[in-house]
Amino acid sequence: MTLSIQPTSVLSLDEFLKLPETKPASEYFDGEIYQKPMPQGKHSRLQTCLSTSINQVGESQKSVLALTELRCTFAGKSIVPDIAVFEWQRIPLDEKGRIANKFEIAPDWVIEILSPEQSANKVIRKIIFCIQNGTKLGYFLDPDDESITVFQPNQLPEVKDKQDILPVLDVLQNWQLKVEDVFNWLSFV
Repeated sequence: MTLSIQPTSVLSLDEFLKLPETKPASEYFDGEIYQKPMPQGKHSRLQTCLSTSINQVGESQKSVLALTELRCTFAGKSIVPDIAVFEWQRIPLDEKGRIANKFEIAPDWVIEILSPEQSANKVIRKIIFCIQNGTKLGYFLDPDDESITVFQPNQLPEVKDKQDILPVLDVLQNWQLKVEDVFNWLSFV
């Protein structure tokens, strides 16, 4: 269940960012604080396998990096996508040339996995917000019907299933992924 923590007074984004982190993470969206649901088996497996698969290709080519449960704060909101993917040249670095702790930019690709009892519309709103603020690609995975809705700028969302090949970032042009490949990670028979 997605919890909405009702503040006694309206919190600003800066005030929210000063609060202690919660487990699972809380997000600041439209002036409200929402705590993400605790990942369960299917969600966790899809998140782990998809981020690993993206990184196996992306890191070896130095083209993209997929990070799980990373706080991204931009355009007045602070979200924690299930998977945030950044093109290599956009990865925020610190003064030593190492990955930064704070990411204050939109991911290039955002991936959300619907959890039981989670509001699909809240998750979709988050993906649309990202697309409206510079994200090039969004996936919304629904483990129950084994479909992936794809979001891209200036296009209607497309629901992909089974044999459909999913679009990926242009920098991963030689990599292909089918919807069934993603959901086959759930099978152990």
